[in-house]
Amino acid sequence: MLIDGNLGGFDDVRASAAASEAAGYAGLWTGETQHDPFLQVLQAAEATERVTLGTSIAIAFGRTPMTMANTAFDLARLSRGRFVLGLGSQVKPHIERRFSMPWSHPAPRMREFVSALRAIWASWQDGERLDFQGDFYTHTLMTPFFSPPAHEWGAPPVYLAGVGQHMTEVAGEVCDGFFFHAFTTPSYLREVTLPALTRGRAAGGFDSLDGFTIAGPAFTCVGRTEEELATAIQGAKEQIAFYASTPAYRGVLEHHGWGDLQPELTRMSKEGKWREMGDLIDDDVVRTFAAVGDVATVARELRERWDRATRLSFYMPYRAEADLRQALLDALR
Repeated sequence: MLIDGNLGGFDDVRASAAASEAAGYAGLWTGETQHDPFLQVLQAAEATERVTLGTSIAIAFGRTPMTMANTAFDLARLSRGRFVLGLGSQVKPHIERRFSMPWSHPAPRMREFVSALRAIWASWQDGERLDFQGDFYTHTLMTPFFSPPAHEWGAPPVYLAGVGQHMTEVAGEVCDGFFFHAFTTPSYLREVTLPALTRGRAAGGFDSLDGFTIAGPAFTCVGRTEEELATAIQGAKEQIAFYASTPAYRGVLEHHGWGDLQPELTRMSKEGKWREMGDLIDDDVVRTFAAVGDVATVARELRERWDRATRLSFYMPYRAEADLRQALLDALR
């Protein structure tokens, strides 16, 4: 299991990336929230030499396959093969109302999006004729003037984030790796996610999950004192409640028999009662989602709970000092 970190804020990406590489992280990821994640990866690539760099995630449906292919191909070249294109779908309101892009049939659309990426990259890297014609995307024109030159590192690996089984199957079928959501439990990963990935791999002509990356953030409540640990647990409760209020994630709750939590949390979210929502998350729920305890305990629990993960990062929705994170990283390494 490789232990990854996250890129820092937009204004200190270079410094934080260099520091994280020196600290011993194997990879660094950034999501698409307030800033363009590719600009952060670009800065990190110039400030590091060893670590894997990637998006977790960039929003596929906010772009076309061609625009995504161009950016990712260039970053693969700039990073000398260290870049991973991590994709996610986002939810319908954001795609339609924030990005003003079409939304329909997210799993089939994502399968086609990734397949279109592969076709575009093959035209650039291998000189194949571009002739991709699907239900959602069509790419049939590529001239030398608009074709980036092939390079020795080729197209980047593609990982896909998912929670539901359909999107998870698509990841197994057409991608190189899968991001499980922070709102995932080890039981859900073993009993729901892995079988879906296996079905997807079979549909894609693969015999097993060998060589397929499974990565994601793990809820981590760690503290050296009772006060630090209490702060960590409260932060986890509030973040778990936020995710649990989202209808798309109800399946994880139902897997554990907690489906009835969602209607009340959804109601409270609409009323803006974000902190109060955390009060509905009891210790049993927290300890199902999170590794909880001191550094040694949490390091052991992370290894045991996420033994099927290829890459893991700490998900700490609270203020955790740098030396505490370093102690946990050192314990895991």
